[in-house]
Amino acid sequence: MLSKVLRRSVQHYNPALFQQPARAFAAGNSLWTKLDAAPPDPILGLNDAFKKDTHPKKVLLGMGAYRDNDGKPLILDCVKKAEEKILADNMDHEYAGINGIPSYNQKCVELAYGADHDVVKSNRVVACQSLSGTGSLRVALDFTKEWFHNKNATVYTPDPTWPTHRGIATRAGFEWKNYRYYDRAKKGFDL
Repeated sequence: MLSKVLRRSVQHYNPALFQQPARAFAAGNSLWTKLDAAPPDPILGLNDAFKKDTHPKKVLLGMGAYRDNDGKPLILDCVKKAEEKILADNMDHEYAGINGIPSYNQKCVELAYGADHDVVKSNRVVACQSLSGTGSLRVALDFTKEWFHNKNATVYTPDPTWPTHRGIATRAGFEWKNYRYYDRAKKGFDL
């Protein structure tokens, strides 16, 4: 399991390594010689196609990040203001507790449910901070597998979604099924 996780991590950050056979990647290191390449991620392929496209009005919508006209990450004004506030308030860079920053977690709960919702007011919602969307999914599914009463529960994944989402469900020990939300023919929300 660890070898596949490492391989996928490396592939995400340096896909060029995976244009070679797995054995070439692992040459000279018997621990890694049996690695299987993860399937190519079609969304990352869109990123490569975007870089090659010379159309002046192209827009990349697949990577989950905003880009400027030069293809560089676009930092939103609200993010710049948040960074300025962090610096102005002289916030530290200490490690957060294992559950994350309590005030951040509380604000997330209030954003999700509304500060006046009964479950928030009665303190019936628990939250923890996790790294990234994919990392959060893995933590949530591992937690659910260990603590949820129905060990044979099915995880429903949107179709389309990132290819890793189904793999995370499988690795956590769940069966998964797709649910639709996107009408491919109409290219819009499927009501």
